[in-house]
Amino acid sequence: MVWQDMVIRLCIAIFAGAFIGTERQWRHRMAGLRTNALVSLGACLFVLLSVMVVKESSPTRIAAQVVSGIGFLGGGVIIREGFSIHGLNTAATLWCAAAVGTLVGSGFLTAAILGSFGVLLANILLRPVALFMNKKSTGQMPGHMNYVLSATCLDKDESHIRALLMHMVNTEGIDLKELYSEDIEYGKKVTVRASLHCDATKAVLIEKLVSQLSLEAGITAIGWKSLPEQEAE
Repeated sequence: MVWQDMVIRLCIAIFAGAFIGTERQWRHRMAGLRTNALVSLGACLFVLLSVMVVKESSPTRIAAQVVSGIGFLGGGVIIREGFSIHGLNTAATLWCAAAVGTLVGSGFLTAAILGSFGVLLANILLRPVALFMNKKSTGQMPGHMNYVLSATCLDKDESHIRALLMHMVNTEGIDLKELYSEDIEYGKKVTVRASLHCDATKAVLIEKLVSQLSLEAGITAIGWKSLPEQEAE
C-alpha cells in the first residue's frame, strides 16, 4: 500500500467519524465530535495494520477484535440513574463509528460514507419518532398500579417490621390494601407481604420503601413486583 492511499483513508476515517459525532456534540453528549472521530480513526488504523502485514492469512481478524473491543469504550458512556439508563444511543453511535472506520481501513470508502450518513440520519430522523411513541405509550399507561412488597425477617422482628412498614406507607401516601404474614423455616422466620396501590408514575416510592426496609437488622430478604389489574383483583 502506498502512503498516499493510507493518508486518504485516514483522512476519510477522521471526517466520517467527526460527521457522525456532530449530532452527539450538538446534543451535548459525553462522546461527541472528537470522540467519534478518534474511534473511527483508531478502527481504521487497526485495519490498516492487518492490510500492511505481509502474508497476513486473515486480514479480517483484527477488524473482529475492534468490534468486540469497542464495547469497553461504549460501556463507559452508559450511566444508570435509578430506573433510567442513559447513554445507550451514544454507545451505539460509537460502535457505528468504529464500523465506519473499519470499512475505510479496508478500502470500502463508498460503504463507509453511506454508513456515516445512515448513522446521522438514524440519530436525527428517528429521534422525534421515538419521542412521539414514548408519549403515546405513556398516555396509555394505567393511572394507578398494584404492587406486592415482600420482606422476610426473623420471627422476633415481625411486629417491628409490620409497624414500620405501615408507618412508611402512610408517610409516602401509598394505599395499603392488604398486609399479612406467613411463617417459614419452621417458624424461625416470617415473610411479611403488603399489597400496595399508588400512581403508576410513582413506582420509585416502592423502591424507596424497599431500600429503607433493607437497612433494618432483622431483614434477610426483601423485594417487590407490580401486578396486572386482573391479578390484583
